[in-house]
Amino acid sequence: MHPNSDFRWPDKNGSARAAMEAMIAQIGFGMIFADTANGPRVAHVPLFYTGDGALQFHLANGNALTKYLGGMNALCVVNGPDSYISPDWYDSDNQVPTWNYMALELEGPVRKMNQEGLLAHLDDLSRVNEEKLADKEPWTMDKMDQSLLQKMTRAITGFEMEVKAWRDTLKLNQNKSDGERASVTNRLHDNGQLAMAHLMRNITK
Repeated sequence: MHPNSDFRWPDKNGSARAAMEAMIAQIGFGMIFADTANGPRVAHVPLFYTGDGALQFHLANGNALTKYLGGMNALCVVNGPDSYISPDWYDSDNQVPTWNYMALELEGPVRKMNQEGLLAHLDDLSRVNEEKLADKEPWTMDKMDQSLLQKMTRAITGFEMEVKAWRDTLKLNQNKSDGERASVTNRLHDNGQLAMAHLMRNITK
């Protein structure tokens, strides 16, 4: 999390939390970090937010984190768009290069799911991601050979994090003047950095 308090989601009537939850739903992928007996480890995982303060994910049984995570405190990081910002783009003197970015850190204790919970998680995860796809019938686990499905699900472990801490960084040049931000936004758009330009246009100070 960036130490400058300017770089936070604007919060009007709880809108910051809602925006962070929407970020998880939209991106749906992140990194799980934990310190293990063999040193710090990270796993890259699809994510499902339950809507009631819990974050679910699963790992292959052979993943370096799987045997440690149950009962541990872990950190999840979700990254959004990022872009290099040239000093020349401000159209004012004495500027330095920087990097604009969007990121979310989630921290909390992790529990291991039972098989029933894992299957429900996989159903939820496939459902929300299939809904994002156009012009196709949603895939469901019913389409799988059930003996093969059981074999494959025995090779993974499901986890649920009770999110105790939400830490956001939304670094969009909020410490600059409106004119400087507009200039940077236009240059980002001209250079094909459309996601960052969209954020800067639509999220105000």
